[in-house]
Amino acid sequence: MDLKTNHTHRLADAATITRTRSRLGTPSSLSCSPTGATTFLHGPSLAIPRKKTGILDDVRSNGCLDAMRSSSPTNKKISMDIGHGVAFFDVDAAYLTWQLEFPSALASFEQITNFAKGKKIVLFLDYDGTLSPIVDNPDHAFMSESMRATVKSMAKYFPTAIISGRCREKVHEFVGVTDLYYAGSHGMDIIGPPRQSDKHPTCIRSTYNKGNEVNLYQPAAEFLPMIDEVLSLLIECTKDIKGAKVENNKFCVSVHYRNVDEENWDMVAQIVYDILKDYPHLRLTHGRKVLEVRPVIDWDKGKAVTYLLESLGLNEDNDVLAIYIGDDQTDEDAFKVLSEFNKGFGILVSSAPKESNAIYSLCDPSEVMEFLKSLVVWKSISLV
Repeated sequence: MDLKTNHTHRLADAATITRTRSRLGTPSSLSCSPTGATTFLHGPSLAIPRKKTGILDDVRSNGCLDAMRSSSPTNKKISMDIGHGVAFFDVDAAYLTWQLEFPSALASFEQITNFAKGKKIVLFLDYDGTLSPIVDNPDHAFMSESMRATVKSMAKYFPTAIISGRCREKVHEFVGVTDLYYAGSHGMDIIGPPRQSDKHPTCIRSTYNKGNEVNLYQPAAEFLPMIDEVLSLLIECTKDIKGAKVENNKFCVSVHYRNVDEENWDMVAQIVYDILKDYPHLRLTHGRKVLEVRPVIDWDKGKAVTYLLESLGLNEDNDVLAIYIGDDQTDEDAFKVLSEFNKGFGILVSSAPKESNAIYSLCDPSEVMEFLKSLVVWKSISLV
């Protein structure tokens, strides 16, 4: 699918993740007690680990701190010379150069819609940083009413799914639109269209959205006891770090450090790192100023997109055009799947240059809304 002239699209290396089918129910021996003695999670309290000699060597040597520092790009700066009535945009030249490789989806809208004519468009949207701005308190990441109205209009014309790192119930509450499909926990908790047969043993036929029949698919269901155990440890062991926030996203645990002084980031990272040493079936990934603990299974947002396309009966359709809009590193798996299997393309939401498997770019959620509105207008006119 060549949507850009003279564009060389560089794909990132795919991480190989080993699937595990073990029961995973063995409790961890990790302790948060100063003495290192075993503390059972069923007990009334846990203690914070005493700082060990050379403890910071782990997170520094494995690149964890570097990844944390680079996880949230610097925004473009805009300044105005009011006295002369001229606006000066202090835009990093690197960003403009980057847009030659990842052009604006707004500037390329005519090209996109020309390609989309006669195709069945499906929309996949991340939430934080895409439909809502990134905020200091993740509990306050509310989308605007105008964005909600735009998403609701989108769903009238195109099958639309929200794929978020948040737990499914939470992102549904934030979005507040019923005529959508939702995938939480980075695609590990999916509400999708019902299928006549499903080879996945953990797929359950259920009712949702005013009694409509759907499939509930949770490929990481066996990990829940382990994730709950790690959640309790992380809450207890980070409670005295000012600004740290541990969020329960059901099939993953998010440790936010956006409000932590940078001099204490190593402490946050070391706690997470030490806890995960006792949990080989869990892995650590990086988001925008957040550390995320996830199961080690062969599943990601790219797999979730494929699952939803199959559920919609579109995965083998040559006329489908899937558009995925997202800002996070975890969205790269979805960008890559669409590109590799010629099913559509990704749009990266970013105000700073970075490598991506996407084809196009948008700067921020306001540009996302403008792009979605333009799609709605284009589709409505085409139906007249």
